[in-house]
Amino acid sequence: MTCYQRGLRGAISVEANTKEAIHEATRKLLTEMMATNEVRTEDIASVLFTATSDLNADFPAYVAREMGWQYVPLLCAKEMDVPGAMERCIRILMHVNTTKKQEEMSHVYLGEARKLRPDLVERENE
Repeated sequence: MTCYQRGLRGAISVEANTKEAIHEATRKLLTEMMATNEVRTEDIASVLFTATSDLNADFPAYVAREMGWQYVPLLCAKEMDVPGAMERCIRILMHVNTTKKQEEMSHVYLGEARKLRPDLVERENE
C-alpha cells in the first residue's frame, strides 16, 4: 500500500480574543480534522496555524502541545490582513501521511468559517 503526504485544511471562527476561546476553538477543529480523516498523531508530518490579527491572546499551537503532539513540528503565523476578510478565524494546514487519495481527504470548516469554502462544506454533507 502506497503512503502519500497530503495537505488537510481546516478553519474555525472564534467567539472572542481570549485564551479560553482560542483554545476551545482550536481543540474542536483539530479533533474534528483528525476524526473525520482517521488521522493519528503519528501520521502528522507538520502543522501550520494561522490566526487573524484580532486573535492574539494565545498561540493555537499551544493546544496541540496540550493534546500530546510533542514531536510534531508546529508553526503559528498571522493570516494576511485583507480588507473585508473574515474576522476572528483560525486556519490550519496539516500535512499528514496517509494511504488516502487526494479526493478522499475531508477538509473541515466549522462555525462562520463554513462560508470560506461552501463548495467543500456542501460536498461533506452529501
